[in-house]
This record gives sequence, structure tokens and C-alpha cells, in this order.
Amino acid sequence: MRLEKKFIIAIAATAAAVFSLGSAQAVEPIKMRWASDHSGPPHPAAIAEMFFAETIEKKIPGSKVQIYWAKSLYNVPQGMKALKQGNLEMMTGQFGKAASVEPSSSVLTGAGKLTTPGAINGLDGTKTYKAITSIYNKKHGITVMGSGHLSMYMGAGAVKSRFLVPSDFKGKKVRSMGPAENALLGALGANATTMAFGDVPPALQTGVIDGLLTSLGGFNATKEQAPYFTVAGINGIVGDYYYFAASNKWLAKLSSAQKKALTDIVVNDFIPFQKAINFCNDKRLVDKYKVTDKSAAGIYVMSPAEAAVIAKAEGGATNDWIKTKVDDAGDKLVDQFTAEAKALVKANPMGSDPLEKTDCSAFAADFAKYAKGTSLYKKKSRK
Repeated sequence: MRLEKKFIIAIAATAAAVFSLGSAQAVEPIKMRWASDHSGPPHPAAIAEMFFAETIEKKIPGSKVQIYWAKSLYNVPQGMKALKQGNLEMMTGQFGKAASVEPSSSVLTGAGKLTTPGAINGLDGTKTYKAITSIYNKKHGITVMGSGHLSMYMGAGAVKSRFLVPSDFKGKKVRSMGPAENALLGALGANATTMAFGDVPPALQTGVIDGLLTSLGGFNATKEQAPYFTVAGINGIVGDYYYFAASNKWLAKLSSAQKKALTDIVVNDFIPFQKAINFCNDKRLVDKYKVTDKSAAGIYVMSPAEAAVIAKAEGGATNDWIKTKVDDAGDKLVDQFTAEAKALVKANPMGSDPLEKTDCSAFAADFAKYAKGTSLYKKKSRK
């Protein structure tokens, strides 16, 4: 097993009862489409979706999973609407990007909240997560089957010199993924510019922007234009999470055996794989590009004291912004999640989570399988 049994069990406990595919009962093939707005392989989330497709097709013979990456079918808001209408079967969503459809989604975003791997892995067990996914189910006709990781080391990349203290951000034009991140950048004195990632490289090269907020994968794609990348520990600058969702209208058409089989694969195969390969992708990029010289190009990981300066400058700006976008119930969820996140970090210090003991060498073949020159490298679909 790639992950410790304890980790698998912990994830499985967050989902519905699962079905053993080894039983004598035959499961009818599952035909489905999966949409994601992140890029295709070698993006770790895309590799995980390939793993899901291959697992479904192996365990349930005759099944077929089509995957659409890079908004080639839907972006996150469009995908949510398609799920509700029954025009899409499953998708990888992102809570921050879902806020235009469901404002309460923003409650789960924000820097400096879930700042350890164990805390992030505890997200599904929080009352806030359960309340928001219940809203997805009842209001939008979407079943969220679990959460997954973006890069834990989301950070700030810069063109000319490193963004390290608030004064480094002041007056700079910085790309943001969404409005929740704009609040942080505003508190640091930057001029936030919300921009799709595909527009970022030319904007960096032409001086339209001075830097960007992105993941380690984003740094890897823009390191020639923005070579100075800084992370304030785990989720110290940006915090957002993937969710894996299915259409209620589609699920209603599946047999009981199909639904149980699908849940088993998502919970016990796909989500552990997704979290582990993302963790290992972070690790291999940090190992390759980490620097201790703040003036050198590469990935600089702030000390806790340095990260605390950023957190102090943020001063609750993200929560204040979220509260302007939600109703009274959402306002209470903001405070509830902040408290739950603090408790999770305390209960799950660095080094305590089984994920951190993952043998990343086990994923070498997966990264090689989708490396440059392979058939699915940067593809927009798997049909």
C-alpha cells in the first residue's frame, strides 16, 4: 500500500458505506464524463483522475470514463450548473472558484487556517465542511464525495525580487486566483489582478503583472518569468481545496451496486492516491528548487517567524471579505471554521500525519508515465 492503513481508514470514515467489488454480484458498467479546469498531465490532480478512470475501467469491466481538462468542457461554475441539470456526471471543483455559484464556498478558503498536512486532511470532518456540502446537495443537486489537495505550498512568485515582507508587495501588480485572495493581497498593499492561469506567462513576460499567487505546479510552469517563489509554510499565503462531486440526477439513475462501487473507488482508491501524489509532487519540487539564500532564484520557505509577519498583516482581511458575501448563517460559518481550523492545527502538528510518511518513490512511475513527450502530456482530454 502506498499509504498507511490508518490514513485510508480515516478517509473512508467520511463517506457512505462502501461496497466490496470482490463480491459475486456483477456490477453494470459505468459510463461517465469527468470535468476539471486544471491542466492535464503531468499536473498531479490530472494524474490522479487518470488513476480513477483506469481503476473504474479495471474493477468494473465495460465501463468508460472520459476526462476533460483545462476547461475544455466546463470551468468550475459551469460544471456545477451542469451537474445540477444532469448534463455532467462528475467533476473536480475548487471551493474558491465555486463561490460565484454558491457564496458559502468561500468560507473554506483563506490563508493561515489549515497549516499542517494533518489539519488539511481533517477538513472533511469539520462541521463547516459538512454544512457547506449539505448546501451543495440540497440547493444545487450535487453530492460532494470528498475533498482533495491543491498544492499545500501555495505561494507568491515574483519577477524581479522576492516577495517576503508586506513592503515587498506594496504597489506591485500581483495575479490572484479569485476574490478571497484579493483580500489578502490588498491587506499587504498589492494591486490584485484576478487572472486565469493561461494568461499569466505572457502577462509576466510583458510586465502587465509583477508577480502571481499560485501553486508549486504553477511556479514550475512560470519559473522562467517569475523565478522568485516564496511560501509561508503550508497554506500561509493561500488556502483552497479541491472537492470531488457527482450529479444527484446522474446518481439517481445508477443501481445500488453501481453507486456503492463508485463510492468505494472514489473513497478508498482515488482520494488517497490524489492526496499522496499531490504531496509527493510538492516534495519533489521543493527538493529540486529550494534555496536558503533569499536573493537567489528558486523556492524559499519562510521560517515560522517570517510567516507570522504575513499573517499579522493579513489581520483577518479574508474573513472580513467573506462575511460581506454570505448571509447571517454564512457569517457564523466563517467564525466556526476559523475555530475548527485552529483546533485541527493544534491536534495535528507537523510530522504527525501518516501522509507525511508517504514513500514518494512509489509514485516515480506515475510521474514518468505522463512526462514530456508522452501521449497524454498536457492533453485537454482523455476519451
